[in-house]
Amino acid sequence: KMDGRTIAELVTERSGITGEKMELDYYVFVEGATVTAYIHPGNKLASIVSFEEKDVDYQVARDIAMQVAAMNPISLDRSSVPEKIIQQELEIGKEKARQEGKPEAILDRIAEGRLNKFFSESTLLEQAFIKESKQTVSDYLKANKATVTAFKRVTLNVE
Repeated sequence: KMDGRTIAELVTERSGITGEKMELDYYVFVEGATVTAYIHPGNKLASIVSFEEKDVDYQVARDIAMQVAAMNPISLDRSSVPEKIIQQELEIGKEKARQEGKPEAILDRIAEGRLNKFFSESTLLEQAFIKESKQTVSDYLKANKATVTAFKRVTLNVE
């Protein structure tokens, strides 16, 4: 429910306003003391981010929502990456190293290094901040006294 009304009621109301039949195939939500949404120009990409703090600066919240939209992180941090994905990335790293002719004895270390690179590219808090690439998102959030608790990113399928 939103504002005491079901999602179905809200969709029906919107259909009445636009005069078009509308159907809701999918929706996401996050909860937090502060929640900020970003809709990319063209209305085909959006993100929503929740913060632990109640009064997160609007620009900080928007910057993080834009980061999510632009960089498509798979999780908040490395601890929330599913184990299956970690194992897949380790195997990919080993196989690439093997194909490059690296000695078997060091494949695990090489794979770990590649996994760390994967985390830095694919987890929100470890990503380079899009507005200042020498800073991570985590550093930006700390400097602005903000803590992300959850995020979602959605795109519309283009037919």
